[in-house]
Amino acid sequence: MPIVRTLCRRLLIAGALTGTLWPASALAKLCVNDDAGRQVCLTHPAQRIVSLSPGGTELLYDAGAGGKLLATVDFSDYPAAARKLPRIGSAERLDLEAILAWQPDLVVAWRSGNPKAQVARLEQLGLTVYRSEPRHFADIGSTLERLGKLAGSESVGDAAAAHFRAGIDALRQQYAHATPVTVFYEIWEKPLMTVNGRHLISQAIRLCGGSNIFASLSSLAPRVSREAVIAKNPQAIVVGGLGENNRQWLSPWKAFPALSAVQHGNLFFVPPSTLQRPTPRMLDGVRSLCQDLEQARARR
Repeated sequence: MPIVRTLCRRLLIAGALTGTLWPASALAKLCVNDDAGRQVCLTHPAQRIVSLSPGGTELLYDAGAGGKLLATVDFSDYPAAARKLPRIGSAERLDLEAILAWQPDLVVAWRSGNPKAQVARLEQLGLTVYRSEPRHFADIGSTLERLGKLAGSESVGDAAAAHFRAGIDALRQQYAHATPVTVFYEIWEKPLMTVNGRHLISQAIRLCGGSNIFASLSSLAPRVSREAVIAKNPQAIVVGGLGENNRQWLSPWKAFPALSAVQHGNLFFVPPSTLQRPTPRMLDGVRSLCQDLEQARARR
């Protein structure tokens, strides 16, 4: 692709020129490890950033780097400013030429969600890539700190991380001795999908005193059958849904009145972006989830 080759040459030349302006000590100050365990280094704080996932976009804004974001992918809808950013494809199918045309000095990729070959190609063409994949609450805080460091907005990233940690710690203490509630969490309807015990959503359930009925499954986001859910007979069913206010996935469960969750009215909806994106808004999602499970306890 001639356009890609031309842009690549320009990027490499620009990088070489930039490097001559910064001493080696500056390089050491801007090195972090990403969630793939790779060291990511910049010679100066990133000024031109492209995000390859809605979650990455949100994290960058929270880390104080929103003003340096040039483009992102479809469904990047939070905060409101993100909706105005140009699109460079979807998380599952990136437009490499569009990404290169922005000449970013930092690309924030989604480690498990972006096509690996396309992300590797961006690196081959001379771009600096940070792979993000928060798998624990602690990872969200450290991601904010790392992105803040790379973008030169450390004070904002550090403050956001501290606020998130404090909120999660408070919820953990509040529900530390809560009576267990068995929970089925639905992340997709057709096919019916849930999360196993290693998933961050399952960690949220556990923090709230819940017990994920499919925690023992090997896949991070396994497919299950309605029959399997019925056999487990959860005391609460929590769904994400197709949108922030779309509760339609709750309706099919009402066809099974023998289920404990249905009998006691323990069918709950949590806006998916607050639990299914590993960002600081998980604090809101976890708080809502904990309140739902508290209701389930009271109704037994």
